[in-house]
Amino acid sequence: MTDETVDVAPRRQPVQARSRERVNTILSHAAAIFDEVGVDATSMSAIARQSGMSLASLYRYFPNKAAIVHAIAEQHVEKMEKALRKHLPELGLIEAVDILIDQFYEFYRTEPAYSAIWSGVEAMPELRELDLRELYSNAQDLDARLKEECPHIPAGRRWTASLLLPRSAGNILRLAVTLPEDQGRQLVEELKCMAGAYVRELIR
Repeated sequence: MTDETVDVAPRRQPVQARSRERVNTILSHAAAIFDEVGVDATSMSAIARQSGMSLASLYRYFPNKAAIVHAIAEQHVEKMEKALRKHLPELGLIEAVDILIDQFYEFYRTEPAYSAIWSGVEAMPELRELDLRELYSNAQDLDARLKEECPHIPAGRRWTASLLLPRSAGNILRLAVTLPEDQGRQLVEELKCMAGAYVRELIR
């Protein structure tokens, strides 16, 4: 999955309910296999078998495994952006940091195939692009909130902080999910202390 020109666009955009259900079935079974054996060890044939379809039918929806990986990653991004937009407006900034870190950690740890897919983000240009898109989307939401509540923060510093917080938190959370549960949770608690102290200094 290191080819810069690899096609990750699905071959069919599901319109009818049956087609959407078929695509969701493919992605669900693929995620379960990725979670169990890893992305590299998974074949298109295995995904087809688990999804209850022929290999030819699978290829009608996705041209290759990279396209399936990308589609699952897009689902992850959409779920996290939805969570951010739900909690950020309704909570104080300090409280939001704690709740979102906890929520994202739980998501990273329990979402099928999350670690298997995102651990290879640097090896797949399309995932890097998706990762950056998520970062800038989250940063824009945070920047708008800071601008509204803390107009005294210079615009340049506000935007830098809006990039720094989600990027640094995301990197540490991705490390935490690779650790044993007790170590991962301890790292998350330290992350909340660090992020909370930074936000308090930023908004004072």
